[in-house]
Parts: sequence; structure tokens; C-alpha cells
Amino acid sequence: MADNSYDVVVVGGGPGGYVTAIRAAQLGMKTAVVEREHLGGICLNWGCIPTKALLRTAEVYRNIQHADDFGLKVSGLELDLKKIVERSRGITAQMSQGVGYLLKKNKVEVIDGHGKLAGKGKLVVEKDGKKVADVAAKHPILATGARARALPGMEPDGKLIWTYKEAMVPNIMPKSMLVVGSGAIGIEFASFYHTLGVDVTVVEVLPRVLPVEDEEISDFAQKAFEKDGMKIMTNATVTKLTKSADNVTATIEKDGKSSDLTVDRVIMAVGIVGNVEELGLENTKIEVDRSHIVINEWCETGEKGVYAIGDVAGPPWLAHKASHEGIICVEKIAGEKGVHPLNTLRIPGCTYCHPQIASVGLTEAAAKEKGYDVKVGKFPFIGNGKAIALGEPEGMVKTVFDAKTGELLGAHMIGTEVTELIQGYAVGMTLETTEAELMETVFPHPTLSEMMHEAVLDAYGRTIHF
Repeated sequence: MADNSYDVVVVGGGPGGYVTAIRAAQLGMKTAVVEREHLGGICLNWGCIPTKALLRTAEVYRNIQHADDFGLKVSGLELDLKKIVERSRGITAQMSQGVGYLLKKNKVEVIDGHGKLAGKGKLVVEKDGKKVADVAAKHPILATGARARALPGMEPDGKLIWTYKEAMVPNIMPKSMLVVGSGAIGIEFASFYHTLGVDVTVVEVLPRVLPVEDEEISDFAQKAFEKDGMKIMTNATVTKLTKSADNVTATIEKDGKSSDLTVDRVIMAVGIVGNVEELGLENTKIEVDRSHIVINEWCETGEKGVYAIGDVAGPPWLAHKASHEGIICVEKIAGEKGVHPLNTLRIPGCTYCHPQIASVGLTEAAAKEKGYDVKVGKFPFIGNGKAIALGEPEGMVKTVFDAKTGELLGAHMIGTEVTELIQGYAVGMTLETTEAELMETVFPHPTLSEMMHEAVLDAYGRTIHF
């Protein structure tokens, strides 16, 4: 490939990188994306999209198991693991092709290979250890993402000890499984496999599952998981994994006591580390803190003219955060008016287990720690006609307001389809709404969204239906 010169070169074609590139092209900048594996990145190929396809299968399976409750008789229900995986991978392939189409449509050049910095305004692209291009870039943007963290002595082997990648393309359906870590990734896989009949145990080192969520939501989730038959061990640590020919024995410490658990497979879901290796950072002023590139509010690194976005630039590790960060970055580069730094408190987070969990803003505890006098509203799914009609009466919606100003500080939900509902509160927070506007908003009936209204009313002693 001949030498190339661009206004913007994005290293990494994930949801942060490709969106950034498209926006840069829309703003009139000559743009390229350097991608070494798959357009769409981990999110599209090995994360957000394929896991949702798998979880949809689990949801359908669960609903069929309860068909009798809806007056339906179903017999002969069986799992076809090969088709389950093929459906997920097919959706991924379709989406990846779609990203390629979007980049081509916006005249973004895609360079196949591994990109790294090679001096001021320069990058080199390599493929299979050989240089394929020298690239000049006025504004290099690093969007290289992250990978699963491995614990010393318990490294995944792809056979008995899995990361998210192996968990998405299983060649067998294990009878038993240990999931180490109860964040969103761990809980989603635990939910998927448990729903399809696997005996699942989750071990979490912290006092509660889904530790970033509001404590009430976390407690509700754990009770729901355990009621469904999942085993949960909190305040517990896996100290050793001993592999045999076809199973793994985990040594688990809890309350000062040690016990062994033998399972067919283990999923390690203990966090991520940024992909900062082999990027040419060593000859720059770019600072790396705990495997993540340090940036300012405009995504600028310590090296003037070099930017970083998405998972490689730190939490929250969410695809939509990466995309929005990238747009802010290139709009600032282009000198667009009205660009605002990203407020991470307004980024919603979703976990697609059963029941679903979604949140935005401050938890009740975090709001109090920041000195707010709060008003808290709650509304249960059992009080909502649509939830009962759907056969999904378990769940709750919780709102947190500043008692002095009426500002919506946070919203937290658990129950069916809450990952679709949370955006209503996210929009409200972006508009800096108060309880007055939310209470005056007319919500359609019968919908699950009515619970969002009732949770606001409850914070001010005005709830109607409970």
C-alpha cells in the first residue's frame, strides 16, 4: 500500500472507532480506520450484539417453558446448541458487513492491519509482522478497546476455563458452571446458561452482586437469581483452579473457610484491561494508568495532537460511551460550536440478564455521600397492568431526586424490558428536568412506562396505583 495522508486516522474499528470515523468524514475531514481483526470490534463481534442474540434464545426458551401459564401446550422442546451459536454468529456477520457499508458510504478508508504511533503525526500499519503502510495523520485517535482480565494461575485456556469469547461459541452445553465475577458480563452469561438448564454458581469477591448498581436493585436481583435456582456466593474468593481431563475444581474461600467446587466449565469475568501494548506509546508523553490511557475532557492524551477514546481510555466500559466520546473528540477537533464534555453520570447502563437491570445517574447511597438531601420514589411491577398481562410481575422502578431543587439525580430499574425504558430518564436528565415536568408528562396506558411516572409520583407522596 502506498503512503497515505489523512486529517484523522482512527486506530480500531469498534463502536467507538467506526462512529468516530464516520462523524469525522461528515465534518469534511479525510479519514481512515485501521483495524486488525473485525469491523465492529469486540462489542459487535464478541460482546454486545452476539450476547443479546444468545440471551434472546434463553428468553424464548424460558417463555416456552411457561407456555401453560398462557393457555398454550408445547411438547418436545429441545436445545440445538449448534443452531443457537450459528444464529448469534450470523447476526454478528450481518452487522459487521453493515459497518463496512457505512464506512464506504461515508468515504472512510479502511486499512487492514495493526496500527501504532511512529512519531509526530505518523503511524505505521503492520500485518502478520510486516509493514503494509506508512500513514500521516494530523489527528491520530486511539480506539483499541480492551480485553478480558486474567488472574495469575487461573488463566483461561479456551477449553475448561473460558473468557467471554469461548462462552459465546460453546461446543458443548456443560451440566455445571462456575462464573467468577458478578458484573454485567458475568451475570449475563450466568443467566444465559442457567436458563438453558446449566447448574450455575456465581462467586463475587464483593459483598453483593452487580456491585455498581443501587443496593436495593442489587439485593432484588440476587433474590430473583436465587429464587430461580442460581447459586450465589458473595464475599468469596476463588483462590485456585485445578484442571482435570474434563472438569475444573475451584477452591473458594468465604468467611475464613475454604471449600472445593467441581464444575464442567469456568467463565472468568473479573474485569478488563486496556489494549495499550504495541501502540508506540513508549516514545510519547502519553500516560497509562492501570492499563488505561489517561485523557482530558476532550479525549486528548498527554501527547499533543494524539487522542484516545472508549474502553482503552477508561470507564465506564460501554459501547455507547465510546461512540459518544468519539463524536465529542472529532467535533472539538473540527471546531464545532456547542460541543460539551461527556458527563458520565448521564450514561445509562444495562444488564440483559433475567430479570433485566438498567440505571442512570447516582445511586441513593452515592447521592447521600455527595451531600444531597434526597427524595426517593419506588414502584413495583406488581402494580402495573401491562407487567401482569405480560406475565412479568417481578421488578421495581426507583427514582432519586434532589429534595431542594427537584433535579432527577438517578433512576434504577429491574424487571422485564427495563433496558428499553431507561432512556426516558436519560433524556430527562440531559434536559435537566425536575419532578414537576416528569409528573406533568402524560404516559400512555397500558404500558410498562407508567411505572416510571408512578416512581416519580411516589417520591413526592402522590403515587396512585400502589
